[in-house]
Amino acid sequence: MKAISIKIDQEDLLARFLRYVSIDTQSDIHSESCPSTEKQWQLIRQLEKELKELKVSDVLVTEFGYVLGTIPATSKKTGLPQIAFLAHVDTADACPGGAKPIVHRNYNGKPITLPDDKTQVLTPEEIPLLLKKIGEDIITASGTTLLGADDKAGVAIIMAFVKTLMKHPEIPHGPIRICFNPDEEIGRGMHKLELSVLNAIAAYTLDSEDVGEINGETFSADLATVEIEGVASHPGSAKGVMVNALRLAAQFIAKLPKEISPEETSEREGFIHPLELTGSAEKAKIRMIIRDFELEGLAEKKAYLHTVVKELSKQEPRAQWNLTIKEQYRNMRYWLDKDPFPVEAAQEAMTRAGLSPFLAPIRGGTDGSHLTQRGLPTPNLFTGFRNIHSKKEWVSLQDMILSASVLVHLVQVWEEKGSL
Repeated sequence: MKAISIKIDQEDLLARFLRYVSIDTQSDIHSESCPSTEKQWQLIRQLEKELKELKVSDVLVTEFGYVLGTIPATSKKTGLPQIAFLAHVDTADACPGGAKPIVHRNYNGKPITLPDDKTQVLTPEEIPLLLKKIGEDIITASGTTLLGADDKAGVAIIMAFVKTLMKHPEIPHGPIRICFNPDEEIGRGMHKLELSVLNAIAAYTLDSEDVGEINGETFSADLATVEIEGVASHPGSAKGVMVNALRLAAQFIAKLPKEISPEETSEREGFIHPLELTGSAEKAKIRMIIRDFELEGLAEKKAYLHTVVKELSKQEPRAQWNLTIKEQYRNMRYWLDKDPFPVEAAQEAMTRAGLSPFLAPIRGGTDGSHLTQRGLPTPNLFTGFRNIHSKKEWVSLQDMILSASVLVHLVQVWEEKGSL
């Protein structure tokens, strides 16, 4: 059967995206709840409402803020596998959320000055890709917040895709599950989602950058915490008595090699990254992330942290040190190499959409990292967002339209080739 290509409603996708990014949905690493912030519920409920308006079946919001729905199969084939598409509603804490989005229609190639902070300027010199976007519609924030395209571009793309399928039942596809989730930015996006509830044999996250990009490989990741307990004393009589935990924390951080920091690494190089130092002269805590594409590299970095703690403990035996390392996620490549069809299907879909697909390792993780490790193969697909986690974040509307078009082709590839 010849694949059906349907034009995506560009203005509808844009309207959805502008609506979503205006809602502040920052997550909070220090919160133990799920979602980690109450404000994520506003977008969660909005998406529930919009899915019901589109007549999606089985729309459900779980107690933990997962929005799920089903698009029934249209194919005449029986036994087609159910696949899923996911995007996260939360944004990072790097900058404030709740954007005032600006659409720069028919971009002319000149610098874009963001009006609420004129020191924030997007220039082709700094961002050469902008010169390839002349004539497109560029969306930014106003200069004081994130745009939130990470990952509300993914949310809007999936919603535009859903609308397209619901409006065009002539597009043949198997059963499809939709899922929007909280707390990806703090590494807990999939912690409260049961695979039996998602009920799919493969999935795709919409949470990557370049047009045509497919991520089948991510960092492996651990979270390390060092707790230091010194000896308290009045500073006026502290000689020979006080052990300052903050000074010991500073010594620990100083021993982390600069060459394995995020600032000095790229491509397939891993790093140790201290995220947060809190405490007092008596007690201090350092929170770090450890990243590497290979488990051997991850193990080496963990061993180095243990070595540093042991060395500093010998230098100051009166202090108490506690190093804990917690697994976060593992490189999805270890599983996708054994089950390559989800990636191959995405490559075929992008080719049908007129794109040049390419595989790229992502220097980070996705919700798909967790899902793949748990047995659900979940590659990551492009949305077009750029300069994420910064006030200069931007996205091209036309790139989001391309992404939605890829999804329409992708479900047809699964219908043709993914039969059980």
